[in-house]
Amino acid sequence: MEKEEKYRLLTAQVKSLIEGETDFVSVMANVCSVIHEAMGFFWTGFYVVDEKSHELHVGPFQGSVACMHIAYGRGVCGTAWKEARTIVVPDVEAFPGHIACSSLSRSEIVVPLFNQEGQVKAVLDIDSKELNTFDAVDQRWLEEIAKML
Repeated sequence: MEKEEKYRLLTAQVKSLIEGETDFVSVMANVCSVIHEAMGFFWTGFYVVDEKSHELHVGPFQGSVACMHIAYGRGVCGTAWKEARTIVVPDVEAFPGHIACSSLSRSEIVVPLFNQEGQVKAVLDIDSKELNTFDAVDQRWLEEIAKML
């Protein structure tokens, strides 16, 4: 099955899965699970903004052990939070300040989730063991999923 079709089915599944749900942690847990299983990524999860510490704290995820805290503007996740935009990294070793939670991660995409005031409330972080895994197709569909949350 081609990537577009996988995402089309995944997006419909996410919409159905979260419809009527109000607990953000539960929604994140199931959404990262369904993305991880459907797409076969190495690591899929959320980091949630903690305003008190001005850090991202690891939230629900699927995959190997993760970094617990990420500072504002640090690494791919912190940069996506600071710049309030999706960041696609074809080769994590070429990203200045990349935080290596796992040496197996080779490429990454981070998609911000916004609250009703337009502020970043969390980021969806997905890693691959392969270089150049993520492209405009991933970005478009993952941003669509992020809007649903």
